[in-house]
Amino acid sequence: MAYRLSFMSDGWPVYVWVSIKIVISVGMTLFYGYVYVSLFLAYFIGNIQQKAGFLTLYIIHLVTTLAAVYGSFFTQTELFFTQLPFIIITVIGVVLLPFNTYNRIKREKLEGELEDANQKISQLIVFEERQRIARDLHDTLGQKLSLIGLKSDLAGKLVTVDQNKAIEEMQDINQTARTALKEVRDMVSDMRGIKLEEEIEHVKQLLDAAEIEYKIEGDHSLKDTPLLIEDVASMCLKEAVTNVVKHSQATFCQIKIVEKVEQLEIVIEDNGVGIPDEVLESSNSGIRGMRERLEFVNGVLEVNGKQGAMLKILIPKAVKQDDTGVVR
Repeated sequence: MAYRLSFMSDGWPVYVWVSIKIVISVGMTLFYGYVYVSLFLAYFIGNIQQKAGFLTLYIIHLVTTLAAVYGSFFTQTELFFTQLPFIIITVIGVVLLPFNTYNRIKREKLEGELEDANQKISQLIVFEERQRIARDLHDTLGQKLSLIGLKSDLAGKLVTVDQNKAIEEMQDINQTARTALKEVRDMVSDMRGIKLEEEIEHVKQLLDAAEIEYKIEGDHSLKDTPLLIEDVASMCLKEAVTNVVKHSQATFCQIKIVEKVEQLEIVIEDNGVGIPDEVLESSNSGIRGMRERLEFVNGVLEVNGKQGAMLKILIPKAVKQDDTGVVR
């Protein structure tokens, strides 16, 4: 009951219940030789994240356990020697278990805070990008659309008065529209995703950091692939390699890139633990996200996760682009 209430309590009652458990642990060790009870208490003390309280309870518990073990030598002499190996292991557990539990919980908490911070940063990046796009559109189109509107009104008034002047105004409208269109195309071109060649460098850095050997085959400087296709392929490659690093437990990863006339093929293979069926069917998995991206460009993702993992990305090169590089 004291052990249960200590988990349910918060603040100073926790220390009261722990003190009661320390007394119980000492009594069980002295009179019955149940030294293993101290392990449960050691685990609980590791859950206390207030540093001063943790160290205080840890020292008290360690000292009382050692004293109880020493006392059991006189009260339970025969039992003491028959269980000596187990007693030694228990004492080692009392020494190490609280710190192991304390550090694990602290690490998990920090990882959770880091994940929350990354999500907030991602949201801020998206918001800032939207603001930038809004400013660019306003600066690029706002003035020129206003000018087109004014000149259109003026041309309408001049049609019956001065046709030559009206023609000049319409030519100006045409030229202004072309200029606005070119600026929009330039802006869209600047906002395109990371090229596959750049993503390959990021992939190499990620695999190096994870100490996974890799081999990359094929020419990743794509020549005739539309920017939209290259952008989707880069995002899928990034997601696939991230999954290899996080979940595969692999020691080797191979990436093959084949740019054909009709389609772009990327194959990612590793020698890890494979991909469980529940991950393939999960709505939150990275594989589901890759399939959704590829569906947008009529691409296909083939997965074989039985022995290691093999992901094959197939994207048809059906999208056309004009001379400025804008996808149509």
